[in-house]
Amino acid sequence: MSLVRSPDGPPAEDFTDAGAAVARLEQLYDQATGFIRDGFRAAMREGRPDARIRAFYPEIRLRTTSYAQVDTRLSFGHVARPGIHATTVTRPDLFRNYLTQQVALLIRNHGQPVTIGASSTPIPVHFAMAADGADTVPQEGAAGFTLRDVFDVPDLSNTNDDIVNGTRDPDEGIGPLALFTAQRVDYSLARLAHYTATTPEHFQNHVLFTNYQFYVSEFEAYARSRLAEADSGYVALVGPGNTEITAPDAPMEPPQKLPQMPTYHLKRADGSGITLVNIGVGPSNAKTATDHIAVLRPHAWLMVGHCAGLRNSQALGDFVLAHAYLREDGVLDDDLPVWVPIPALAEIQIALERAVAEVSELDGFDVKRIMRTGTVASVDNRNWELRDQSGPVQRLSQSRAIALDMESATIAANGYRFRVPYGTLLCVSDKPLHGELKLPGMASDFYNTQVSRHLSIGIRAMESLRSMPLERLHSRKLRSFDETAFL
Repeated sequence: MSLVRSPDGPPAEDFTDAGAAVARLEQLYDQATGFIRDGFRAAMREGRPDARIRAFYPEIRLRTTSYAQVDTRLSFGHVARPGIHATTVTRPDLFRNYLTQQVALLIRNHGQPVTIGASSTPIPVHFAMAADGADTVPQEGAAGFTLRDVFDVPDLSNTNDDIVNGTRDPDEGIGPLALFTAQRVDYSLARLAHYTATTPEHFQNHVLFTNYQFYVSEFEAYARSRLAEADSGYVALVGPGNTEITAPDAPMEPPQKLPQMPTYHLKRADGSGITLVNIGVGPSNAKTATDHIAVLRPHAWLMVGHCAGLRNSQALGDFVLAHAYLREDGVLDDDLPVWVPIPALAEIQIALERAVAEVSELDGFDVKRIMRTGTVASVDNRNWELRDQSGPVQRLSQSRAIALDMESATIAANGYRFRVPYGTLLCVSDKPLHGELKLPGMASDFYNTQVSRHLSIGIRAMESLRSMPLERLHSRKLRSFDETAFL
């Protein structure tokens, strides 16, 4: 098939107004995906068309000729060197506020317009249909013709993390403006809907991860209490199946089958609310969740879950504020070598420590009665304590670890990799090295007394971070030598 049908969109145009530039992105994207959807529906009704149906992602492009430095306090909003820099864009409606902010910074910091036009990257039919939500693409062989002969399909050869991992060939001519290409974003948006049973539109800018369902029940209770407050700023609670309530006493029926990672969103009108994701147990789940949530460019994510306390001086219910991570989970070794340090971020650490003090009503040195700061080890073996003690225990002691879990180091390392501010506050639920195992009776008492307080601390820390300017929250520690302009 040599004929190709594509929409006739407007030519590439320069913009000095960020709002107008994003409006053009939306126009181009809507026209392109509408063209593909119309062609797909016609093909399903009438059979194989006589030409390939193809449309392209819109693109943002910046040309600079100066090496002049912008404000070096900023970790984003500018490119490091002159030349051509570009990124493809998907779902500009979903990312409107983010794109407007990032484009405005580019225009202001470089004194140059951005060029908006169609890229050379085709939009896969699966992603075009997913953006509409009304139709699904049949599996290969079910359409009466070979789908990829007529429509573009997802191509994993160019859907990767080369930009975020720093492995992209620097000689490709055009520098990246953003950490993710449009296809990579589309891929993750589809995965998010699958794993969390909520659409990406509901995700908020502040994300809490937990590894126990008990936190979900407490989060729902907290959300209902805030919805009852007219001046709280929260407008809705969304749960799996996109069930949404706006009244504190409204019923929220869970779907018949819960997703792998049940997710709840306490929403604010500007997206600055809080999302809670129950990732379950294990570093693989932690990586999966953060791999996909990262494309939404959250302002921060925190782990609030349970851990094994490794010191005899700790008590069940004590808190652990991670300031370093021992990565023995292995799931990110191919993307982020273990020799890469994962630094503690001062802004996150201060917010968590203050939240512990406020919720516990302790101050200064007295906070040490219930919280320790130190290294958290993450492993891939839930029953690590059953192994020969001479190996793991010796390494844990040498690392000065004070707690062990299966998710925190993965979440922190992926935060570092994806330039998302991260932190960890855990709660000691057992002490296997000292004979205090997580048994049913002990667990029930622990959960009844500690989960609510722990979650309150995480939420309060997020609400504190929400008031912080982005240029302070997004630390330069997270940025590489030749960084993209977009957060």
